Parts: sequence; structure tokens; C-alpha cells
Amino acid sequence: MIKIYHNPRCRKSREGLAILENSGEEFEIVKYLENPPTKIELFELIKLLNISPIELIRKGEVIWKENFKNKPLTDEQIVDAMINFPKLIERPIVIKNNKAVIGRPPTLIKEFI
Repeated sequence: MIKIYHNPRCRKSREGLAILENSGEEFEIVKYLENPPTKIELFELIKLLNISPIELIRKGEVIWKENFKNKPLTDEQIVDAMINFPKLIERPIVIKNNKAVIGRPPTLIKEFI
């Protein structure tokens, strides 16, 4: 089953969700701001995306700029920041068949599914 990590307030995330809705595929929506991933889930997600934790950070967020930017952080500290401030997690993220993609731009989701 397809899973989308979704933020309803984000335009790109809404666009990604619309692509899934129009695909005819079954999918599960995870509103990660209401139900943040655990540390284990976040590390698994990073592994599926085949990226480093810093690549999953929304570096334009005020929380990042004020608290973390230009600080020497370990991967675990970066993941902890995303757990404590889920708004920092890039979105939307779609998982299918043990692979994942960040839907930026949302057309990547269409190609992925």
C-alpha cells in the first residue's frame, strides 16, 4: 500500500495528495504534524529515501534558522530536531514497495507511482 506523509496546510503536499487521489491507487495518509514519526520510523524513512538526515530538513523554516543552522549536528541530533519539530520534515513524502520519494516537485510522485 502507498503511504503519504502529508501536511494539509502545505500547497505542495496538497498537490501530491491530489495526484494520489487521481491515481486510482489505494493509499494511507499520515498527517505527520499530528502524529509525528518515531526516531526509528524517521531513520527508516531516511533509509528508504536514500538520503542523509540533513536532506530531509526544511532549511527555510524559522525553527531551523533560529535553533540549528550553522551548528555542527550529528545525524541523530538532526533526526531529534525533526521529532521535536515535525514542521522541519520536508513534504510530501510518498512510500511504495519499500521505496520513497519526496514530492518536490509533486510531479515526482506521478512518476514514482
